[in-house]
Amino acid sequence: MYHQAPALRHKEILEAMGRGVRVIGAASIGALRAAELAPYGMLGVGSVYAAYVRGDIDGDDEVAVGQAPDGTSTALTWPLVNVRHVLALAKSAGVIDAERATTLLAALRAIYYPQRTWAAVRAVCQREGESALVDWLARQREQDRYFGDLKRVDALAAVRTALGSGPTTGSGSGPAPVWETAYFRRWSNAFARERLDGTALSTEDRLVYQQVFDPTFREKWTAYLEHLSQHPADGGPGLTLPERLARVSDGDLPADRVFHPQVDLRNERTTAVLLAGETVHDRQAVACYADALARYRRERPGFSAAAVREEAARALLLRVWRCLEREFDVEASARGLVCGARAVEAAKRLVPGFLEETTRREAAGVVR
Repeated sequence: MYHQAPALRHKEILEAMGRGVRVIGAASIGALRAAELAPYGMLGVGSVYAAYVRGDIDGDDEVAVGQAPDGTSTALTWPLVNVRHVLALAKSAGVIDAERATTLLAALRAIYYPQRTWAAVRAVCQREGESALVDWLARQREQDRYFGDLKRVDALAAVRTALGSGPTTGSGSGPAPVWETAYFRRWSNAFARERLDGTALSTEDRLVYQQVFDPTFREKWTAYLEHLSQHPADGGPGLTLPERLARVSDGDLPADRVFHPQVDLRNERTTAVLLAGETVHDRQAVACYADALARYRRERPGFSAAAVREEAARALLLRVWRCLEREFDVEASARGLVCGARAVEAAKRLVPGFLEETTRREAAGVVR
């Protein structure tokens, strides 16, 4: 978290780079992310980035800034990287020596970043007996309102680099395939969205809806396994699904009990196969179910889909699939949900909407 908002996540940057976007980091959290993700192709620019790479600094508190609450993003406080830079300039100008600069940095670092205003910096300097530094700094700021603003210098350098006219302090070593992990795939699936019929819908929600409610989804999952078998992601030889199954089992189990591929919802061919039976009515239902879940969250602070009782999700699935308890795992596997436990977790997001829909249908005398 950055104060009250989530900081930019590594996976968001990896997702953008995975789509061929050139990502540049500088000045602030971008510099830190660039230092962390340089091996994967992120480009770093500026002095702050270089300091992170060298290990001179390592925390996000170094670049944290309190901003005006009016939406203008005006900086109200001094980040530590700027404090360090100003003290270095003061040492070069003979205003302060290295030992006193180190003492003063520790005192200023002890101030919580939203409270490290110019007034606070001035007060600490005077308390530490550095009135000469205060006077010198005041004169510099009168001549240049951006004096010592290292973050601003780096941000402008990043803009010039993006426009193709600026040098870089360092650069990523090029895209590496190792970041395409199971965790990254799960994250990217959770954020996959598409605007259909005028509404932005979660692709994962659409898939789960089909896995739960489409009576023919068993066949679609088998078709998906067949597609993967004939077009392996690793570039290996394509085989029919029965041929591949014969290579790894004695034939006692169906393909869905042997192969459990992690779906990539960014892949258009994958979604085309798995959502082949989706109708306009289905998409409308997905939107309604998502609205119901969002409404629960608003009305019940702290609520999330994970908080839905497992018994409720299991009851929903048993009712819709019309299967016996002993057949539950088999049905879940045939629909690409691996097992009953995972099916229950996936279906939790549908429970609020299903309950509302069921109530409306029963009130109207309609049984699903």
